Amino acid sequence: MSDEEETSDTTYLEDDTYGDPKTFDLNFKGPVAKRSCTDVLCCIIFILCIIGYILLGLLAWVHGDPRRVAYPTDSKGHFCGQKGTPNENKTILFYFNLLSCTSPSVVINLQCPTTQICVSKCPEKFLTYMEIQFTYRTNKNYWTYYSQFCKSTFVKPAKTLTQVLLDDDCPIAIFPSKPFLQRCFPDFSTKNGTLTVGNKTTFEDGSGKTRNAIELRAAANRVNKILDARTIGMKIFEDYATTWYWILLGLIIAMFLSWMFVILLRYIAGLLFWVFMVGVIGIIGYGIGHCYQEYCNLQGQPNSHLTVYDIGIQTDISMYFQLKQTWFTFMVILCLLEVFIILMLIFLRERIRISIALLKEGSKAIGYIPTTLVYPLLTFIFLSICISYWAVIAVYLATSGVPVYKVITPEGQCKHENTTCDPEIFNTTEIAKACPGAQCNFAFYGGKSLYHQYIPTFQIFNLFVFLWLINFVIALGQCALAGAFASYYWALKKPDDIPPYPLFTAFGRAIRYHTGSLAFGSLILASIQIFRIVLEYLDRHLKEAQNNISKFLQCCLKCCFWCLETVVKFLNRNAYIMIAIYGKNFCMSAREAFNLLMRNVLKVAVMDNVTDFVLILGKILVTGCIGVLAFLLFTQRLPTIIEGPTSLNYYWVPLLTVIIGSYLVAHGFFSVYAMCVDTIFICFLEDMERNDGSTERPYYMSQSLLKILNESSMQTKKP
Repeated sequence: MSDEEETSDTTYLEDDTYGDPKTFDLNFKGPVAKRSCTDVLCCIIFILCIIGYILLGLLAWVHGDPRRVAYPTDSKGHFCGQKGTPNENKTILFYFNLLSCTSPSVVINLQCPTTQICVSKCPEKFLTYMEIQFTYRTNKNYWTYYSQFCKSTFVKPAKTLTQVLLDDDCPIAIFPSKPFLQRCFPDFSTKNGTLTVGNKTTFEDGSGKTRNAIELRAAANRVNKILDARTIGMKIFEDYATTWYWILLGLIIAMFLSWMFVILLRYIAGLLFWVFMVGVIGIIGYGIGHCYQEYCNLQGQPNSHLTVYDIGIQTDISMYFQLKQTWFTFMVILCLLEVFIILMLIFLRERIRISIALLKEGSKAIGYIPTTLVYPLLTFIFLSICISYWAVIAVYLATSGVPVYKVITPEGQCKHENTTCDPEIFNTTEIAKACPGAQCNFAFYGGKSLYHQYIPTFQIFNLFVFLWLINFVIALGQCALAGAFASYYWALKKPDDIPPYPLFTAFGRAIRYHTGSLAFGSLILASIQIFRIVLEYLDRHLKEAQNNISKFLQCCLKCCFWCLETVVKFLNRNAYIMIAIYGKNFCMSAREAFNLLMRNVLKVAVMDNVTDFVLILGKILVTGCIGVLAFLLFTQRLPTIIEGPTSLNYYWVPLLTVIIGSYLVAHGFFSVYAMCVDTIFICFLEDMERNDGSTERPYYMSQSLLKILNESSMQTKKP
């Protein structure tokens, strides 16, 4: 081919502001079919990280033991209820002296300074060791019942109370308890407004003292709340069991409404926008009138002529509303806002018309490629797999190690407190002699091997790769959808020229050729997110040691990283669209997308605002409709139309489930719609720069967009 022929197939757009002139291929007719792999190095790194992630999972699986989360552990580090062990039938953990525990969080974390053993059932009656010694001679059944809560089997209670306390063989007292979280907690109840334990307000603690239920409640001040939470949890489960089919029906209706809203947007997008703008102008106008009325009412009122500087800073905010200056300031601000909105609507009306036309075009594109509405389900499955794998690895890493035992004393006054010990030989060591009453109890799982030393690093790696995979899955969905909708736009005769299976084809191209590019963009975003998580971690753990300057700097850093993440998400989204269309690497696609958007910055601003408004309105409309119907149904306010569930404990449980579920369903539908509109918008800008509407270079845009563009061109050419 000669140079003249090559020149005839290429044109240049001068771009003095954003780099070198841009070269156009005039033979471009849609997403490039012949592609090559992009960002291969990043693809290799991504694959190696996934392999390392899998190996980490295997390593954690070998060393971790999730039974340490599922089963409670006694003072010797043995699992309660584990099959094949002496504790197989002893599934509940029992505490010798619950009064020594300061809070239930200490109890659940197995760091209560008292002996813990595995039992088959919790105590059901009040008994003390001294009472057992007196009744043993006449009735041995009491000792048989009491001895099951001792560490070892005794023929008879021959030891004195002092010896029992020193040897820590048996509890000095037991009281009615119930199993919860596989642990024996006091059986608290309320009788005539008085807190009781086992229907008693006072009881003997076994050491000669009389205790009341309030003292036991203070020792475990959150146990009653946890037990209440169990009751609430059972009631919530009953509500779900009663209303699950109604919830499912509500979500199906939400899906239908979302589909209908997306389809109807091709007819009502303009109406929705202009009705909203008229409403905003009317509300601001009402605010101006109200401010003027308040300003006039304060005429002649004493002290109303004072300024904000005169009265200074006041804790009573209502004092500022008694000043004419306040209402005058509000009126001026609202007037400026009103004028600004009206001027924007006047001068940007053509761009608003194009934006509305693009919204309608997006609805039409989804109608021609309905399989795109199913893609959020695939994204949900991928995200669920990533989240599940991350959670499993985190649990296995957290439970890796061997039992570590610590010295614990009831009073906490021993110098060896919290030091590592060996329970097998503890009673023969100097610590047991120096600290009477000290115990060598299980504390946590850990170790000193190389693997155990790097467990925190493995957890950070687990979190980082998790964020990388999550962002990659989202990027894959955006690129696949962009490729499908780009195929629609660049079809000259719609829908005849739309290629078969556009979504499947675009998904395959993204996986085969652009895994590296998608991984590159996801890596940038994951790095920013991990920095934000580190900042949040430091803020939580160093909150008390911070001064005002460090807090201010940390807030600034949080704000900057949030803004950076938002900007990167926007740039990545448009870069993925360019990747789906042209098949170039991430950096070139991001650069071309940025330059294209900067050359049309006003169109971008208008388009984003109009699209955001429509999507927010759609989500509110779908969620609100389903929420109102669910409220009327679950509160039995539609008995004449349909009879809903009549025996709910908390009607707000299924109601909130339906509302949140409806929002997520609508968000899934509208995320596809937003990607469709963004892709069509990028293609529209490219179409305008590449083509001129002639026979040789016709526009690929729809007739409605072409009509608006022609009207705009004719108005521009008028003298």
